[in-house]
Amino acid sequence: MTTSRPARQFRDVSGLLDHASHVLATRMAAAFTGLGITPRAYSVLFHAMEAERTQIQLAELADLDKTTMVVTVDELERAGLAERRPSATDRRARIVSVTEAGERAVERGTEIADRVHREVLESLPDAERAVFVSALSRLVEGPLAEPVESERTIRRARRSRS
Repeated sequence: MTTSRPARQFRDVSGLLDHASHVLATRMAAAFTGLGITPRAYSVLFHAMEAERTQIQLAELADLDKTTMVVTVDELERAGLAERRPSATDRRARIVSVTEAGERAVERGTEIADRVHREVLESLPDAERAVFVSALSRLVEGPLAEPVESERTIRRARRSRS
């Protein structure tokens, strides 16, 4: 028996977003190679410079699991880009503090991230750029803001949100 597949009513948005996210992540990783840190490390430093934050808070902002966060901060400390220090309000928590060298890395990393994002967005016609970013922002702030509960665990690569 020969069966034909059903016709889609909508374009495969999941596949499009997965592919775009993967390719953008590889472009970003390649661009950060010369800086000597990963986009993930940059994201942690960037968010640590915004405000005094604990490792747990930074892990959530950078979309990292606990183990990956510890490894990332260990690498940042070894490179002299960040330091852990006790929180003034909760002695069990550690604040990630960015060093002067880390601040310079964030400055350069921001230039790199902005360049990669600009290059990608410039592939769209001028009139579509703002519309695309606005629509994507509305999706991730609205119906795609939080994962839903599922009986099956959805495994995914964790990426920074910066």
